[in-house]
Amino acid sequence: MAGPAGTGKSLAALYRVHLAALHNPGIRCLIVRKTAVSLASTTLVTFEEKVAQAALGQNIVTWFGGSAREAAGYRYTNKSKINVGGMDKPEKIMSAEYDLVFADEATELTVDDWEAIATRLRNGKLSWQQQIAACNPGPPSHWLKQRCDAGDAVMLTSRHRDNPAYVNADGSYTPQGERYFKILDGLTGVRKLRLRDGIWAAAEGQIYEIWDDSVHLVDPRPIPDSWTRYWSVDFGFTNPFVLQCWAEDGDGRLWLYREIYRTRRLVEDHARHILRLVRRCAECCDSKAEDHDCHACKACRLEWTEPRPRAVICDHDAEDRATLEKHLGLSTNAAKKTVSDGIQAVQSRLKVQGDGRPRLFILRDALVERDPELVEASLPMGSVEEVTGYVWAVKPGNAGGLKEEPVKKDDHAMDALRYMVAARDLGGRPRVRWL
Repeated sequence: MAGPAGTGKSLAALYRVHLAALHNPGIRCLIVRKTAVSLASTTLVTFEEKVAQAALGQNIVTWFGGSAREAAGYRYTNKSKINVGGMDKPEKIMSAEYDLVFADEATELTVDDWEAIATRLRNGKLSWQQQIAACNPGPPSHWLKQRCDAGDAVMLTSRHRDNPAYVNADGSYTPQGERYFKILDGLTGVRKLRLRDGIWAAAEGQIYEIWDDSVHLVDPRPIPDSWTRYWSVDFGFTNPFVLQCWAEDGDGRLWLYREIYRTRRLVEDHARHILRLVRRCAECCDSKAEDHDCHACKACRLEWTEPRPRAVICDHDAEDRATLEKHLGLSTNAAKKTVSDGIQAVQSRLKVQGDGRPRLFILRDALVERDPELVEASLPMGSVEEVTGYVWAVKPGNAGGLKEEPVKKDDHAMDALRYMVAARDLGGRPRVRWL
């Protein structure tokens, strides 16, 4: 089921799985997303609050946290089970057999993920086994759209009129719908086509046309301590503040392994959050206070859990840089902000080289947290969600409509990414001074 944002696609699919489990004793189902973290923070919240709330309250359904032998999931009193998990950690969920599988945000999956899931549809407790999915439209070249176009899967199209929370039976908007459509109507470009209009569209004038999720987006993996670390920062408050943590491997490839993308948080608060992510208590003061916080305690000894960055490459805001330096205890370098050559450097890194690999990767679990305000506004969050909507602006009057600069909207992660690549490829090795 595909369609614009807010049409109830996931809700409908979750009801299908829940009702199947309620009325067919002993079946086994699966709810899956690309990553387990995104599943827990989105899909399972909807399941518990809007779909299975009554059944959970009456103990018809209970949560099982998982064990060494069995995946986490929901147990029904009729012996049915709904396992849950992410394809980033497939060991337990892929060791079982299923009657019904629901993949949410299926455009995040690779074709290999989809076909691997299909091999588990052999539990045989239902007279049919089925694989269902929900997603917002992506580019028309996406494998899921092509599979449906070829007749290898059936696509159901969902529209806003299907969601009674937003649209009344007579076609008028509910008060909640009026608020939501104001947000969707404020979107631009390819995001509006996909999320407002439900069109499988490619971004016209996309800057990084070579970007390919199946090539540049990789599963989580350990980052060796021997790899050099860099941080890049784009400041913001009303607009998102972006911190990107990069690792450079022995062959000079860059790996984005951590990303903070958050609005309405002060720089000093971001600094404290960052330090909590990279430090731990090595020697505790053994305080007995219930609210004891080792990170805020001067008596505890903290140590870094990963190599310190060789450079912190920042946007040029002097006040924000000074605040960040003070609270991180690290000096910063001003980013090289020239746009044209920076974009060309990123494009060069995205190209697949002779060894079959590009020189820039992003880990799927890099985003630390999802900003609820950006979720509510259906705005992009992080590099992966910005890159396909990062487009050229065409200045009126230019001969042939020549493209000269990017559209300055939803480009905060793209700026930080460009700062990082420019620092490595367009200048000398940055120097860092410890404070």
